[in-house]
Amino acid sequence: MEKIIGALWAAPGEPRADFAARLRAELPAALVKAGAAHIRLNLRDEDVAPAEGLVQTWQAPQQDAVVQFWMPSANARFRSDVDAVLAAHTHRFALWLVAESTIIPNTAHPPVAGARTWGWSQASFISFRPDLAHDDAMAFWHSHHTRIAIETQANFEYVQNLIVRPLTDGAPAYDAFVEECFSAEAMTDPAAFFDAVGNPDKLKTNLDAMMDSCGRFIDFTRIDVIPTSQFVA
Repeated sequence: MEKIIGALWAAPGEPRADFAARLRAELPAALVKAGAAHIRLNLRDEDVAPAEGLVQTWQAPQQDAVVQFWMPSANARFRSDVDAVLAAHTHRFALWLVAESTIIPNTAHPPVAGARTWGWSQASFISFRPDLAHDDAMAFWHSHHTRIAIETQANFEYVQNLIVRPLTDGAPAYDAFVEECFSAEAMTDPAAFFDAVGNPDKLKTNLDAMMDSCGRFIDFTRIDVIPTSQFVA
């Protein structure tokens, strides 16, 4: 089995909330019929509107949703039905083959099929710094930053997806896709995000450690970070 990440764009003029509702109602069943499995949607709906201040933008327009799924083969020859479904439900889409690594599995608030997962999900498309060799960026991400992300944040799910290759023409040149889940309070309260409620000194320490670590391997000019509601099918 191979995992695929898809960035999805709504048609110009279609409200993001309407796009999210339509995807939630129609896309999972259509993808299953086309041969996909283990489908997860990350939707920019009204529930995550309070987190708009956490958005970081490279793409213009920025992606309106994300879909994650698995197939026996990501080869275009065997993916045509899935691509047709995505084309029918979106204005534009981009796909990448990824290698998934579950750093923190969601055992605290397990997702329920068809329901919105508790809290919210930060979906991050990231690119490595161009002045670093890819292997060096990977080594830092795995050997140092992963520990920092665990120790400084109140994330109850943390999944790293290394991009193996783009599957569609014109897909933005990201290096990874990261999904992290937090409490609803973390949308607007940095202390809730950085596991430091009631402790300003810890907040500063954790925030500084995270920003330093991110800056040492991420290219912040080529990054898209979006708040989403998570749904599994």
